[in-house]
Amino acid sequence: MNNKVLKPNELGIFALGGLGEIGKNTYCLQFNDEIIIIDAGIKFPENYLLGIDYVIPDYQYIIDNQDKIKGLFITHGHEDHIGGIPFLLKQVKIPKIYAGNLAMGIIRNKLEEHRLLKSTEFVTYSASDIFTFKHMRISFFRTNHSIPDSFGIAIETPVGIICHTGDFKFDFTPIGPITDFAKIATLGEKGVLCLLSDSTNSELPVFTMSERRVSDSMNEIFRRINGRVIVATFASNIHRVQQIVEASVATNRKVAVFGRSMESTLKVGLELGYIKCPKDTFISGGELKFIDDNRVTILCTGSQGEPLAALSRIANGTHRQISIIPGDTVIFSSSPIPGNATSIDNTINKLFRAGAEVITNSPLTDTHTSGHAGQEELKLMLQLMKPKYFMPIHGEYRMQKIHGQLGAQCGINPDNIYVLDNGQVLAFSNKGVRIAGEVPSGVIFIDGSGIGDIGNVVIRDRKILSNDGLLAVVINVNLKTKEVLKSPNIISRGFIYLKDSQELVKEILSGTTDFMSKILKSKKSIIQIKNELTDYLTNLVYDKIQRKPMIIPVIMNVKDQEA
Repeated sequence: MNNKVLKPNELGIFALGGLGEIGKNTYCLQFNDEIIIIDAGIKFPENYLLGIDYVIPDYQYIIDNQDKIKGLFITHGHEDHIGGIPFLLKQVKIPKIYAGNLAMGIIRNKLEEHRLLKSTEFVTYSASDIFTFKHMRISFFRTNHSIPDSFGIAIETPVGIICHTGDFKFDFTPIGPITDFAKIATLGEKGVLCLLSDSTNSELPVFTMSERRVSDSMNEIFRRINGRVIVATFASNIHRVQQIVEASVATNRKVAVFGRSMESTLKVGLELGYIKCPKDTFISGGELKFIDDNRVTILCTGSQGEPLAALSRIANGTHRQISIIPGDTVIFSSSPIPGNATSIDNTINKLFRAGAEVITNSPLTDTHTSGHAGQEELKLMLQLMKPKYFMPIHGEYRMQKIHGQLGAQCGINPDNIYVLDNGQVLAFSNKGVRIAGEVPSGVIFIDGSGIGDIGNVVIRDRKILSNDGLLAVVINVNLKTKEVLKSPNIISRGFIYLKDSQELVKEILSGTTDFMSKILKSKKSIIQIKNELTDYLTNLVYDKIQRKPMIIPVIMNVKDQEA
């Protein structure tokens, strides 16, 4: 960061991702020649980003300053916090990755797939560990979330203590260890300069339901069901997977797992002891036909209606091993992510049509609870931490804004609450705080194995192709004699069916021939001719049928008319 942004002995806090959005959480703290990175997540693409697999932050700033990086610290093992690590390591030298036990297991699995295990060092931390650098001292406090080993991070700096909550909720009857309330309160008593806190559920005026209640509800549902139970949930929600396994064991059911991400999560969870069950609990898909339906649980991905996930293929009747049979009960142990409701509804309708019963989360069933804090828990965190300054993170802008208002209600001076955008730098010194400027903070699209080789122009072209298709016009000309040699050829993909659109085809052919006969007599270059032909055909087609396909003119210079 050049001196125009941060002054000497100023602490800079900024996000490369995670502000004004859900996903790609990547936060940085910089003091002089030291940078600490907290999380490196991905964001799943919006519907308009056709063909894009993931969205990651623009890492240019930390690429330019990688000699200052002391480590990447991970709060927990969800994709929006660790999914960007392979892409980060392909561009930046990270000396060490620090993570809790489960997150580290998932990260190592991920990096093994990308053949990046040797590109950095791994340090597995616990709640009692402390890491000291020249200017910063890092410690941790345990929190509750929908995945085990979730932590908040406290960073002691020369100007004060900065606390990052990670994703959290306050669960007084959790599955696993309870939140370290004492350590959080102790930090508050020592004095927190600035709190960075999860804003995901800041709009909900609730205290989030305990995971234990879901466990009790799941056990009760399993006891009532005859026939096969098919449960769809998030693969990363290991607490929920453990609950489903426990309910299956309690009702004498074997568990078959489908979905690549679910199988990967299960492998790590079993290896590290987060999923506990008798050795013969899990069976392969091939063994299902040998077991009575009343003794079968099928655990799968697809709770959000994802087209290629296991449950969607089961509902569509395209899964190789499983078909819905009358008497099956499908449980959705999740809540719809905004934008997925239509896909989920379509999946549910297909399941009903195939003869299954479907149970979704409701006040009567309690098959899901959030891993994020509602307003009451957010206020409790604020009261325990008692920060002088407050920076809401991890949420869309309205969520950050509402979280900021909660901070004011909890007694924080409204002038000390900063609702920022990605890239904006909040600078602290012994003289106070200021917004110091910005660092690069754009988005990079991941398409297959490519990083950033798909830009906005390509996305725009894909959108045009998906909406209106493609029209290619191939014209043979003699540039020397300035003649059109024969009638053009037309190729249509996703635009019109040529045999059913003879009148429009004739107009395109005759119009193209007339246009080219005139423009060839001008002194324009071949590039200018192509551009003007594209504009002409675009207007012609739109006037006739109000559509704008991608137009690709191909002008072939044939010197010998006989050829």
